[in-house]
Amino acid sequence: MSAATWATAPLRIRAIETTALRVPLARVFRGSKYQMDKRCTIVTRVLTEEGIVGEAYNGDEDEAQGTLLRIIHQELAPAVVGRDAFNVEGCWEAMLPSTFDILRERKLATQAMACVDSAIWDAVGKALGMPLYRLWGGYRDALPLIAIGGYYGLSHQELAREMAFYRERGLAGCKFKVGGATPEEDAARFRAARTAAGDDFVLLADANQGYTLREAVQFCRLVEELNLRWFEEPCRWTDDRRLMRDVRAATGVPVAAGQGEVGLAGVRDLIMDGAIDVCNFDASWAAGPTQWRRAAALAQAFSVAMGHHEEPQIAAHLLAAIPHGTYVECFHPDRDPLFWNIIANRPPVHNGLYPVPPGPGFGLELDAAYIERWKV
Repeated sequence: MSAATWATAPLRIRAIETTALRVPLARVFRGSKYQMDKRCTIVTRVLTEEGIVGEAYNGDEDEAQGTLLRIIHQELAPAVVGRDAFNVEGCWEAMLPSTFDILRERKLATQAMACVDSAIWDAVGKALGMPLYRLWGGYRDALPLIAIGGYYGLSHQELAREMAFYRERGLAGCKFKVGGATPEEDAARFRAARTAAGDDFVLLADANQGYTLREAVQFCRLVEELNLRWFEEPCRWTDDRRLMRDVRAATGVPVAAGQGEVGLAGVRDLIMDGAIDVCNFDASWAAGPTQWRRAAALAQAFSVAMGHHEEPQIAAHLLAAIPHGTYVECFHPDRDPLFWNIIANRPPVHNGLYPVPPGPGFGLELDAAYIERWKV
C-alpha cells in the first residue's frame, strides 16, 4: 500500500512476539556503585494484519528479564492486539494500567511498555515508508556519537589506550565514569583521558549519583581547565534535585540527569527545581518514544537540551528529530556487543558523526544469526 492509502486504512495489530537475548561480556564493567557482566535485551515484534512487522530491541534487564517478558505477553499484548497501530497514543494509554501495580517496581512495567511502543512506531514508519526521525521532525540526519567509557579497574595507560580506540573508531567523545573514587583520584583519571584524547575530543563526566555535594564540587574544580562538557548525575539520590542545583550554582558546569525518571512529572520537577541543563530521559526505561517525545517538548519550553541514556538504536531517531538534541551514546564493543553486532546495516561513523539509519521505521536490519546465537 502507498503512503496515501494509509491515510484512511488501519494498521491492525495481530500479535506480539519477543526474543530475549543475554550476551556475556568479556570482563566485569564497574561504575561508581554498580557493575555489569552481561548485556541483555528483548527483540520485540509487532505483527499486523496487513503484513507489516514492526521490530525493535530494548529492555536491558538481566535478573528481571523474565518479568518484562511476562508483562509484555500477559498484560500488554492483550491490551493492544486488535488496535490500530497508527493510534499510537491510544495503544500507549491502553498499556498504561500495567504501571498501576503498587507491589511491582514501576520501572519494569515502563520498560515493557517501551519494548512494545518502540515496535509499534517501527511498524508505523514502515507502513509510511519513512524513517522515524523524519516523521518526528527531521531536524538533522546525523549526530555526534560518543562512547560511555572510563570504567574502573584500568590504569591511566589503559585509559589512554581506550580513548585512542574511540578516536580510531571515529567517535566524537566519551562520557567518562567517576564517582567511585575520591575527587582527586577521579580528576587524575579524567586528566589522563583528556591528555590522551586531545582538546578536540568531547569529554563528559558521569558519577552515577556517586558523590556527595562537596565531592562533586571538588571534582569540578579539579578539572576546571579540562573542558568538561557536562556532569551527569553528580550527587546521591537522597536529595539529588537540590544537590544538582547547587552543583550548577557553585561551579557553572552544566548538569545532566533524567535517566532515572519513568514519568513526565519527574522530568518536570528536575527542570522546575533548576537541577539540570540537559535531560537524558531514556525512552527504553520510560515507556517508549511516545513519552520521550513529550519530555523533549517539555524540556524545549525551558531551554533544556535533550540527551538520551544509552540505546543508540532508539536514541538516534529521537535526538535527530529535534533542534535541542545532543549526543548519541554507545559503548566500547566489549561493553555492548549488541550495537556493534546485531545491526546488520549499521551505518559507519564519519568524523564523529553517526548517520541516522535512513530506512523506514528505525531503519534497522537485525542479524538473525546473532539473535539465534544469544537468545535465552
